[in-house]
Amino acid sequence: MNGLARDTLFVPRLYDEQLVPLIFAAYAADLAQRVAARPATSVLEIAAGTGAVTRELAARLPTGTTIVATDLQQPMLDFAMRVGTGRPIEWRQADALQLPFASRTFDVVACQFGVMFFPDKARAFAEARRVLRPGGALIFNVWDRIEENDFADAVTAALAAMFPADPPRFLPRVPHGYSDIAAIRRDLAAGGFNARPQFETVTARSAAASPRIPALAYCLGTPLRAEIEMRKPSGLEAAVDAVEALIAERLGDGPVEGRLKAHVVVAET
Repeated sequence: MNGLARDTLFVPRLYDEQLVPLIFAAYAADLAQRVAARPATSVLEIAAGTGAVTRELAARLPTGTTIVATDLQQPMLDFAMRVGTGRPIEWRQADALQLPFASRTFDVVACQFGVMFFPDKARAFAEARRVLRPGGALIFNVWDRIEENDFADAVTAALAAMFPADPPRFLPRVPHGYSDIAAIRRDLAAGGFNARPQFETVTARSAAASPRIPALAYCLGTPLRAEIEMRKPSGLEAAVDAVEALIAERLGDGPVEGRLKAHVVVAET
């Protein structure tokens, strides 16, 4: 398995049941609210995952607004379709670098925490720009630096202590590796978004009933699992225990709360 494949290897059930309520739900509601505030008859979501934003869009957008939800990984879409949305949605497997849609098809393109995974971000932005109608907008969010996100930072620190010679770096390298606003501006401009994009930093709180919940969510439900098993095939349980212990040390051993911080970007055509 190559590096790109490992970096997108999420476990749909664990992702949706544990990571979505832990770190994604608040930002999904925020993103959908921003989309709903714009006049739109057609919305495209890219990197929809298990449908956290899709469900919010379905609940907030007028029934006459069409929603197309796409993801590169068919298993994620399959899970999202099983969960459902309460209204008709078009689900489609698609690569953000080569969208299978005609130019000027959508009023809004939305993406929740997916841009960081695109191997060629300027090309992905150019594709979003291509399928947008004049006056349309690309609305997406990206995580801020890992040090500003308590659970992710603790996970990374615990695994670095467990594997000091070769620490797993998925979280700082990919999900939290695209927080530089200047770099995002450059990539948007390279993708054809000539108007100055809007940036807003949004903070939130993440809560879990115990430190073990985020430990399980990150170590078993994300590409960290593959990185741990590459270093020690039988090391998952020990990794979960180590992460749990550090979260408890930093945030308490009962119900825990962690800080979340992300940037929301609006780029108009």
